[in-house]
Amino acid sequence: MTLGAFFIALGFNLFLIPHQLLSGGISGISMMIGYLTGGNIGWLYFILNMPVLLWGWFAVGRRFIMWSVFTVGASTLFLQLVPVVKIVDDIVLGAVFGGIIIGFGSGLALRYGGSSGGFDIIASIVTRKRDLPVGMIIFILNGAVIAILVIFTKNWDLALYSLVSIFSAGKVVDLIHVRHIKLTAFIVTTKTEELLAKLLSHPRGITVIKTRGAYSSVDRDMLMTVRTKYELAELSKTITTIDPRAFINIVETVGVIGDFSKPKD
Repeated sequence: MTLGAFFIALGFNLFLIPHQLLSGGISGISMMIGYLTGGNIGWLYFILNMPVLLWGWFAVGRRFIMWSVFTVGASTLFLQLVPVVKIVDDIVLGAVFGGIIIGFGSGLALRYGGSSGGFDIIASIVTRKRDLPVGMIIFILNGAVIAILVIFTKNWDLALYSLVSIFSAGKVVDLIHVRHIKLTAFIVTTKTEELLAKLLSHPRGITVIKTRGAYSSVDRDMLMTVRTKYELAELSKTITTIDPRAFINIVETVGVIGDFSKPKD
């Protein structure tokens, strides 16, 4: 996540800000205010993210938001340390490569359980309810920011170049952040109740299957659950913490028919 924050700062200070382009979302709003007032874009980015992070604390979960606060804070720090330098004169190159670098940084943060704040958090909330790619959700939300830019500046060139940057970032996020890829985990364990007590707090359902070892003839339970690839690291950590001797078989799922989340009470 520290590396992701560093790439976000590079994309801002080396590619977008020198050309007066926007990245969209909270950062885009921060840039607009910074361009108009001469304020520090890094600190504006941090301050404007705080209300969204507070909302996410209640809507998403503490672990995700704690790492998001870390990433936003690290990005703010790197924005102060990385100088604003125009390394490419072509505004198209600035928009495309700025978007790619920012998308890479945001994708890293999302993949490892956090976010770069702003619309990333809103998109993550949406993907918990709907099975949609995060990058395209962010792209749609950021389109609204570009529309505001056009209304206030009447400059279609900057708006469209900014849109190119946002689109590039969204596509790279989808390549790195693989939340919509499904996996099925088969977990053979002797600590069924302990695992269920922990795993059932997650919105995904679990099926308990009775099994018997062919070699040992010992009866055990096998838990079957479908998760997204994004959730795999946390699932594996939870299982191995409770039952270090559990056998976990993970297979890629082509498709899911029916309710992906466990039914509500």
